[in-house]
Amino acid sequence: MRLRVEFTTEPFDLDEAPAHAVVAREVIQTAELDAVDVGPFGNTAEGGADQVLTAVDALLRQALASGATRVSLQVNVIGEDTP
Repeated sequence: MRLRVEFTTEPFDLDEAPAHAVVAREVIQTAELDAVDVGPFGNTAEGGADQVLTAVDALLRQALASGATRVSLQVNVIGEDTP
């Protein structure tokens, strides 16, 4: 199964990316995912179910440990893995 995760972390800071946002982006960018898109107001990534769920676990733990007071995320099934 393939999944897409979309997420944001709060609180926002328009002048400088907060530590929790930087950490969350690093987790996603270094995970074994494809179609990663990071931006100032939202981030998305796609991959196999195990890879996405592992990345989401790390994302939540590390963003909260780095000062996030809220993490909003959505996970969608987008298809099946192709062998």
